[in-house]
Amino acid sequence: MSLSPGTRLGAYEILAAIGEGGMGQVFRARDTKLDRDVAIKILPEAFAHDADRLARFTREAKTLASLNHPHIAVSQWC
Repeated sequence: MSLSPGTRLGAYEILAAIGEGGMGQVFRARDTKLDRDVAIKILPEAFAHDADRLARFTREAKTLASLNHPHIAVSQWC
């Protein structure tokens, strides 16, 4: 799924592509409810039915969410 600047995903507005890798694409976005910049990772459609990939993504999100440091980004899994 390729997103262009201005695309809305719920409360998030895509600002720019940050990178792409084996697990999907990462975009810089604006959380319009909390008025802050966030990173959003979009998994490829093919992964939607791959239990192993979804489990890996969930583990990654939970690990990031457990980190608490002023110089580390906050993760929100939805």
